[in-house]
Amino acid sequence: MENLLGEVSVLACQGSYWNCNGLAERTIVIRAAATLLLAAALAIAWWFGKKFTKSRAPLPPGPPGLPILGNLPFLKPDLHQYFHKLSQIYGPIIKLQLGSKTCIVVSSASVAKEVLKDHDAIFANRLIGTYGGSSIAWRPNGPEWRKLRRIVVRELMSKTSLDASYALCRREVREMVKYMHARVGSAVDIGDQMFITILNVILSMLWGGSLHGEERSRLGIEFRQLVKEFVELLGAPNISDLFPSLTRFDLQGVQSKMHKVLMWFDKIFESAIADHQQADQEGKKKIESKDFLQLLLELDQQQQGDYKSSLSMNEIKALLMV
Repeated sequence: MENLLGEVSVLACQGSYWNCNGLAERTIVIRAAATLLLAAALAIAWWFGKKFTKSRAPLPPGPPGLPILGNLPFLKPDLHQYFHKLSQIYGPIIKLQLGSKTCIVVSSASVAKEVLKDHDAIFANRLIGTYGGSSIAWRPNGPEWRKLRRIVVRELMSKTSLDASYALCRREVREMVKYMHARVGSAVDIGDQMFITILNVILSMLWGGSLHGEERSRLGIEFRQLVKEFVELLGAPNISDLFPSLTRFDLQGVQSKMHKVLMWFDKIFESAIADHQQADQEGKKKIESKDFLQLLLELDQQQQGDYKSSLSMNEIKALLMV
């Protein structure tokens, strides 16, 4: 039996191309075939990529970058000077690759005029910001944005509304003087008091609110810290801005921090709206010197059923935040 198996093995090795002595040759052939297939796949991918690129509008010239990172490692601290140097090499319109984002830099007054004035409607779209992009500052250009702009210009920024704010400014400045006079001989943070005075003017214009006594100091300091954190988060570098595929992971915690700040603002707006609605039900509406929130709520009630003119609660909150 053993002799028979040995003879069969010998015959198999001798009678086949892939014989036992040709294992090395077989490996070489397989590797060569794999290399050819890979080269063919890369060539096809390059051809399709080149064809697709040609079908798109050409991008402006710009400095070469590194794979994945693009031009990020080459950015200078003084960006305006860096962009000026690039414009002397590549012209007034420059392309920069920042991570996976393609950015276009305009460094000429004449081209900036074309972008921001002559063709402003084309370049007016923005990224979604607060309240799902309901804000007038972040809403894409279109009928909804024009509706909000009309409300702001005709209602919130009308001559009557702005004239009413003069009395508010005088009242709050007097309150600050009283507060400072009552603390003669003790240390007072002038910066905090100026911030609280400005905050009171804004709150009075928005929904008639104002801070007094101990609440003035406590909530004023808290609100100032909140605004400071909000501004810092808006300007904080976030890796997800450069690599959007990483957004879901929130590697730096910017998204969660911003969510907490916006929730705090939302609670303030909800409370102010609830107070106004309750006052409306009890017949305590202010006739003179209406605040912005009262104007918005009345406008919303007047336009109920008219989708083109009515306001959602998110739009009202977004207008208050602006």
